[in-house]
Formats: sequence, C-alpha cells, structure tokens
Amino acid sequence: MDGIINEISDLSVSILINRESTLYIRDILVANYKNKEYLFEIVEINNNKAKAISFESVIGLKRGIKVKKADKRLSVPYTNQILGKVFDSYGNTLNGALQEPINIKDVYERNVSLSELNINSDILWTGIKVIDFFAPVQKGSKLGLLGGAGVGKTVLIKELMNNVFKKFKSNSIFIGVGERSREGKELYDEMIESNLMDKIGVVFGQMGDNATSRSKAVFSGLTMAEYLRDEKKQDVLLFIDNIYRYVQAQSEISAELGKYPIENGYPTTMSSDVSEVEERINSTDKGSITSFQAIYIPADDYTDESVQTISSHLDGQIVLDRSVAEKGINPAVNVFRTTSTLVDPDVIGQRHFDLIEKAKAYLTRYKELEEIIVVLGIEELSEDDKLIFYRSRKLRNYFSQPMFAAEQYTQIPGQLVNISDVLDDVEGILNGKYDDVDESKFLYIGSYGNK
Repeated sequence: MDGIINEISDLSVSILINRESTLYIRDILVANYKNKEYLFEIVEINNNKAKAISFESVIGLKRGIKVKKADKRLSVPYTNQILGKVFDSYGNTLNGALQEPINIKDVYERNVSLSELNINSDILWTGIKVIDFFAPVQKGSKLGLLGGAGVGKTVLIKELMNNVFKKFKSNSIFIGVGERSREGKELYDEMIESNLMDKIGVVFGQMGDNATSRSKAVFSGLTMAEYLRDEKKQDVLLFIDNIYRYVQAQSEISAELGKYPIENGYPTTMSSDVSEVEERINSTDKGSITSFQAIYIPADDYTDESVQTISSHLDGQIVLDRSVAEKGINPAVNVFRTTSTLVDPDVIGQRHFDLIEKAKAYLTRYKELEEIIVVLGIEELSEDDKLIFYRSRKLRNYFSQPMFAAEQYTQIPGQLVNISDVLDDVEGILNGKYDDVDESKFLYIGSYGNK
C-alpha cells in the first residue's frame, strides 16, 4: 500500500501518502474496490499528500480506500500493430486486441534533442495543387486546419493520408480530442471504405470522456507517431482534431485543482501545456512528423488567448471556406487566408514565389471586378480587366481537383499532380497561353499541360 484516498471530487482524489512510499508526478496509482480497478495519475505532491486525476469516473469510490503505485506510468503500444487499430486515450484497443507480446512505451518519455533536430528538411509535396502552390508544407512543420462542418475537412484529411502513403509509403496517426463519438465512428467507417484504415492508427478521446482522457489522447497519439518516425523511419502525417479541446481539457483539470486561471478561464500553465505537445512534432534525420491541427475558434475570436498560443507554434494555416465550396470548388481552400512560412523565394524559388504573388493579385482583382459586373455588366470592363476576369476564373477552376478519397461519390479518378506541372499550368493561364480555352476545361482536372 502506498496511500489512502482522503478526499474525492468530480475529477480528482486526494491521497494520504505512506511514509515509506516513493511517489513522483505522473506516477499511476491503482485502487481496487468492489471488483473494479480505478486508475489515477499524480499531478501534485505536497508533503504527505498527493493530488491525482482520475482516468475515468470516480463514482462509487469512498474515503479510506487503499491505493498502490502501478509498475509503469501511462504507456501505449509501441509496435507496427498500431496501424489499422483504434485506441482510447490510454492505449487500449477499441476494435480488436493486439497480438502478444506487445512492446509499450511511456507517453511522456520522448523529447527530441537539439542534436537530433533537422530544421533543413525537404518540402513534403502532397500532390494537392492548391496546397502545394499556395501553402507548401515542410517535413516536420505544423499547420492549422481551419474549417467548419460540411466544407470538406475529412475528405482533405483522407486525401493527404492517401497521397503521402502513395508517394512515400508513410503512414498516418489521427488523434480525436474532445470530438463526438459519432464523428469518430464516421471517420472509421470512411477509412475502411477508402481502404485507408490499414495505413493509419487512431487515438480517440471523445467528447463524453472526462478531461483526463481528452488531455491524454494527444500524448498517446504522439508516441505512436514517434514510433513510425523513429523506428520505421517514415515521414508521418499527424492529424489532431481538435487541438483547442486539449487546451480546454487542461483548463478543466487546472480548475479542479483549484488553480487561479488567467483571462477567459485558461490555466496559467497554458503556454507550457501547448509547448509540451508542439515541441515533440519535429523532423529528425530518421524521419519527420508533419501535423495538421484543427483549431476551434471560440466565438469566432481569432484573438482568443488559446488560439494565439497555439498559432505561435504553427508554420502556417490552411483555411477551408464555405463560400468557396458553394462555388463548386473542392478542396474549398480560401487562398487569401491560407498561409505558409515556406512562401519565400529562398525556399521555394523565385519563379514559384512570383507566380503566387501574381495569382493572388489576379484573384484579388477578380473579386473587385465581380462587384462591378453585378452593377454595370461585363461589357463596361476594360480589355485588360476582361483578361484578368477570364483568366482568374480559369485559375479558380484549375485549383479544384479530383480526389482519390472522393472517387466513389464523384466517379472521377483521383490524381496526384507534380508541383512542376502546377507551376507550368499556372504560368500558362496567367500569361494568356490558354486564353482561347473555355474555363470549364480547367474544372476538376489534374495537370492541364499533361492531359
């Protein structure tokens, strides 16, 4: 026996520690009561008392129950068997058992040292035209994925998984944090239908779970991604949906422990909590973890402290916009709000950089011309503006793309497009090479020049 439960609240318990016991922060304590096992993780130690958060509900517990220290801290499977499996936040499988013996690893153990970091890693070309052109992704980078329901976020996630596996034979990890269990089941079913489930490991801490479960899902998923990077030497895609829910869970735990929050109820440890996650997402000489993190924007307030804290770690953002989807363009990426730190002539080359600038200038002018046409009609435009208008429509259509993940719905074969072909096509459109081609010919194609 290492201690006795002294107090019980909604999420945590207070433990009177046995004098002979040696306990540390993040040790696991186990209580067995009425044929049920309860697990707790120590978060505070003060003299002979410890505060521990419960992995599950504390209903049924009472004061005086004995606890003992578990043999290990929170650990998850560290094996190739993670692919094709769905796990809860604590590493337990939800869709079939793993084969014994199972190698496991402490979810807090891994921290990339400065000597391991590879900050000059290659660009991860996804084969998705609009991303590779406007927001190229570097291996080991972190990108925000913003978009509401029904704008194609799940389809884009599946396409990224599919393309990276095809190009690099690399796998993906999906972490669901605080999302609906229905959405988790939908994702699982869609992955099976798309024959992607064997290329992905899923960790799911659902909305109905307590704050401990929702906060630990990120660490469990990260450890599995690190296995693919460090042991399988892969360039891994990591999807976190939703990283804001992790911050929210940490806030609930902090409030439970009676700590005073900063403005808007966030914990004083928010910055370090986010850093602990983000600093593990990196590129090394063995492989890389490239993350796409969905971010909930509370009350549409982009200045919210949590959003600002998360964004400070990101290398860019991909914004999916309903107004783009309504025009029949998918993926529905808003190119004006989509950004990447790689958009630099020293990184992507002067030609690519100049084409981005010119394309955005055309599309900006196109938005202005649309308003003029509504009032005056297209006949009132100058010849130069007419050229910009028609070329911009071709450019807008060109960045639609047939996706492998949507083949069963569109009946259009998906296509991977090389960035060199994208640059040639965009340059041709902007320079008038295709002025005689109808704009409909650019809708849902791969590369126009290689048709």
